[in-house]
Amino acid sequence: MGLIQAAIGAIGGTLGDQWLDFYGVPDGITSTVAVFPAVAKGQNAGRGSNTDGSDGVITNGSKIVVPEGYGLVLLEDGAFTGFAAEPGAYIWNSDEPASQSVFSGGGLVDSVIKQSWERFKFGGRPSTQQTAVFVTLKELPNNKFGTQSEIYWDDAFLNTQVGAITRGTYTLKITDPLTFLRNFAPAEVIGGRAFFDFTDIDNPAGEQLFNEVVGSLAPAFSMYTNDPAKGNRIARLQQDSIGFAQSLSAAVEQNYQWRTDRGIEIVKTAIISIEYDANTRELLKNVQRADALSGSRGNSNLQASVAAGIEAAGENAGPGGLIGMGMATGGMGVGGLQQPVTPPPAAPAAPAAPAAPAAPAADDPMAVLKRAKEMLDAGLITQADYDAAKAKALGL
Repeated sequence: MGLIQAAIGAIGGTLGDQWLDFYGVPDGITSTVAVFPAVAKGQNAGRGSNTDGSDGVITNGSKIVVPEGYGLVLLEDGAFTGFAAEPGAYIWNSDEPASQSVFSGGGLVDSVIKQSWERFKFGGRPSTQQTAVFVTLKELPNNKFGTQSEIYWDDAFLNTQVGAITRGTYTLKITDPLTFLRNFAPAEVIGGRAFFDFTDIDNPAGEQLFNEVVGSLAPAFSMYTNDPAKGNRIARLQQDSIGFAQSLSAAVEQNYQWRTDRGIEIVKTAIISIEYDANTRELLKNVQRADALSGSRGNSNLQASVAAGIEAAGENAGPGGLIGMGMATGGMGVGGLQQPVTPPPAAPAAPAAPAAPAAPAADDPMAVLKRAKEMLDAGLITQADYDAAKAKALGL
């Protein structure tokens, strides 16, 4: 009875596989799915009749449509037999008996009887397994990375080790579909029985990639901030999605050989947040101060700071404090304050000038009144302040 059932099944499956079919992309494919099977469109609005074909058999003459941005990989008994990266319609053709069809030029004996005999020997199943899978050639978005604690790297600009907690996303691209399928994709994906989505939390392969990216963040940060072409500034990381992606991709390739062993690489990154540790935050504040105090802007800031100090001294100490501030500025007034600048090349030495006369003593009334008058003329003190300082200097 078992042999009869096998024979009936063999003949029925063979007849079902005579129909030519139309293969395409499954419905509902999201932008993060990397690999998925080509599915037969056995029925079209209820008018099709090819509903009895066998899994793992593609009939000769069947059409497979490859959309833009995808590649088609053909496999037979687990081995690659073809690859198409250009969009368009392709016709399946195989020498395997299971693919022969009376509708694609095969006679009745070749198309039905020989197949039935082959199926009979395998218990009614096809004697070969044929698979067509699509591989996404576009960027695969929304791959996340993040650290739970600080990572540390050596920073050339700050000349020390810095640390931060960071999180963000990156896009992946499959650059070599055959290498990816051969070396990384699970068997059920290659066999057309499952989808492969890097962002699927239940995908252990995607989880492995996440861990490897996190393990490469520190060398990637170091590589970026120590590259003179990037300006050696960690503050530029969040504005340079492609530049940091290149550093991260290089670090991942160096540590885990994504491109050479798996056929994938990182294309772009988006750093959502960087939370620097306390020491790094203090260093960055110092860098900001140094930037603000450089050049002509620095002179303006310095003069404003001194003016604010003079005003505070006047409020706290009265005219005497103002006179002391004037003495501290050497009688130049605020406008005379400038940062030290690199002097031009020295001219030939001139004969030594006579020594300048010694400066008057700090408590000389004439010197005090002279400085107070300069401050009055500069608008740093009022007439009342000057009169009070004059009375105090003259002992009135």
